[in-house]
Amino acid sequence: MFFEARKSTVVGRLLTTINGVWMWASVMFLIDIIVIYLLGMFIKLPFEAIVGLVLIVPVLGIYNYYKAHKLVVTERTLTLANLPRDIKIAHLSDVHFGSVRHKEIIESISSKLKELENSCELAVISGDLADGSCVVEEDDFLPLKDVNMPIVFTPGNHDFYPGIDSVVKACENAGVIVLDNERKEFGDLSIFGLTFSFEDRSVPKLDNSVLNPNLVNIINYHVPYYWEEFSGLGFDIQLSGHTHGGQFYPVIWFAEMLFGYNRGLFKNKHGKYLHVTTGVGSMDTPMRWGTNSEIVILKLKRKMR
Repeated sequence: MFFEARKSTVVGRLLTTINGVWMWASVMFLIDIIVIYLLGMFIKLPFEAIVGLVLIVPVLGIYNYYKAHKLVVTERTLTLANLPRDIKIAHLSDVHFGSVRHKEIIESISSKLKELENSCELAVISGDLADGSCVVEEDDFLPLKDVNMPIVFTPGNHDFYPGIDSVVKACENAGVIVLDNERKEFGDLSIFGLTFSFEDRSVPKLDNSVLNPNLVNIINYHVPYYWEEFSGLGFDIQLSGHTHGGQFYPVIWFAEMLFGYNRGLFKNKHGKYLHVTTGVGSMDTPMRWGTNSEIVILKLKRKMR
C-alpha cells in the first residue's frame, strides 16, 4: 500500500490482489469451520464430509473471482410522463480503479460502452471511478476516450482518497464530463451532479435553480440517500451506487438491512425513480457472489396518456 500510493507496479498490484482474495477466504473459512463445528455437535461427521465442506471455499473462490471479473449488461425500464420521446442511457458506478482492478477494468468498460454507442445516448458514472489504493496517473482512463457518446461522472467518496485533482485530470484527458455540483443538459435530459461531501466540503443547498422544468431532471449522487428530498424538489430520477449490493454473501444480507435501498430500481408514489447499481468493480477484494459486475441500460419510456 505504501509503494502503490506513490507508483503502481505489477508486483504491488499482484500482492494487493492476493491480499484481497486471502481476506475473503479467511472470512469464508471461518464461517465454514463454524458450520462444521455446529454440525459436529449433533452428528458425527465422517472425515470425507469435513474435507468436502472445507473444499467448498476454494470452489466458491473460483466462482466469486469469475463473477467479479465478468462485466454484464442488464436493462431496466422507467416510465415518465414528461418525456417527449424514448431514451436509453447507460448507468454504472463503483469502478474502483486501483491496485486490485487496474487498467484492464477501464478497457473492459470502454469495450462494453462502445457496443452500446448505437443504442444509448450517454453514460452516467455515479462515483468511485477511482479506488484510492494506488495513485491515479493522467492517462489511466484514456480508453474511455474511444467511446463515441458523452460520459458523465460525479465524484464519490473514494475518488478523494488518491487525490480528487488527479482523478479529475485523468477524466478530462479521457474526455469524461465531470459534474461537480453543477448541471448540464443533454437533449431532453438535465443532469445535476451532486458530489459526495466530506467534513471539509459542505453539501450545497439545492433549490429549483438546479432544475429545468422543461426537461427530465436527473440527479447523479453516489450514495442512495435523500431520495425523498430530491424527488420532492423535482428530480425525476436519482442515479446512485456505493452499496455494491453487498457484493457477496453473507455481506449481502447485512447490506439489505443497512441500506434502505441496496440495489435495483425503486419508484415512489409520486412516480419518481431511484436506481442503485451494484457497480462494476469491487472494493478491497475482487470477489462477487449474488451480485453482478454490471452496466445497466436504463430505458426511459414515454408514458402514454
